[in-house]
Amino acid sequence: MKVAIIFGSKSDTEKMKGAASVLKEFNIEYKAYILSAHRVPEKLMETIEKVEEGGCECIIAGAGLAAHLPGVIASHTVLPVIGVPINAAVNGMDSLLSIVQMPKSIPVATVGINNSYNAGMLAVQILSLKYPEIKNKLKEYRKNMKEKFIKENEEGVEF
Repeated sequence: MKVAIIFGSKSDTEKMKGAASVLKEFNIEYKAYILSAHRVPEKLMETIEKVEEGGCECIIAGAGLAAHLPGVIASHTVLPVIGVPINAAVNGMDSLLSIVQMPKSIPVATVGINNSYNAGMLAVQILSLKYPEIKNKLKEYRKNMKEKFIKENEEGVEF
């Protein structure tokens, strides 16, 4: 497994599926876990150790409300952690600010609210530094994305 996806509540499952869809598209092995930094901290620590020992290279962590999960994970590993703020209250701004405002020396890369898809893409970019086959797929993905965008918009816009 190259990527672990961890989020704090079963109710976040739909919002975190975007990350899994990207990883599947790039044939990147991942495993997803529902773990709470507050309700099962011991199980979270055990899982972090397990994924590290299993060769995990990046962790995507989604959290709403107090949104401590990504930061707690980052404080227990040197693996890159990508935080996904989940809209649980205050339009997700509370989660965004909680995840992005990490203390010096314990960073969490943070994507937009509910944007687990971009978290998956960031994981792909991180892994592409080490794996040439992922880098090549990413380059092809970007090329196809640009071509599709141009084709869909080359006729201009009618109002």
